[in-house]
Amino acid sequence: MIPARSGSPPPLSPLESVYPLRVCRSGAVCEASCPPERGALQANSCWRLALRMIKFVLMVNRQGQTRLSRYFQPVELSRRAALEADVVRCCLSRKKDQCSFVEYKDFKLVYRQYAALYIVVGVTDSENELSVYELVHNFVEVLDKYFSRVSELDIMFNLDRVHIVLDEMIQNGHVVETNKSRVLAPLTALDKMGE
Repeated sequence: MIPARSGSPPPLSPLESVYPLRVCRSGAVCEASCPPERGALQANSCWRLALRMIKFVLMVNRQGQTRLSRYFQPVELSRRAALEADVVRCCLSRKKDQCSFVEYKDFKLVYRQYAALYIVVGVTDSENELSVYELVHNFVEVLDKYFSRVSELDIMFNLDRVHIVLDEMIQNGHVVETNKSRVLAPLTALDKMGE
């Protein structure tokens, strides 16, 4: 353990840094509670928790037609079409030499183009854009490995398989797996059962 500087509180041990989360009425995690051992000493010093997570993943073509959409936070169905249209318009209108990260309303957009398809990921402000950018590339590499050169038609006619890949990689808005073999394991088992 690192010794504390004079005048500052001692650093938290790894066990003390695990703290319970407070949940708002909407079901979202809104703030962190103070560690119980220090709660009495720091009566009102709880801090806001900056959640780092993926809000949604969209796959669209150049005409703006959505080929895949997966939301990790609840969005009303009536609002989804407008959100998707606005996000797609924002990303497709950008030039190739512009940055692939866009500040959009209360979150960021990270997008990447592959031939005629754009993959757009909506993330919170505190999320690392470069890691999400590489996650998109990893997702496409997994699809390439499974479909052997994935195309828009593969995605359209095998949407269930694409969702399985995405759900193996991202759960609850957090990246849980990036290893290609492990991501494809459920699909391989599914294909063997179908034979």
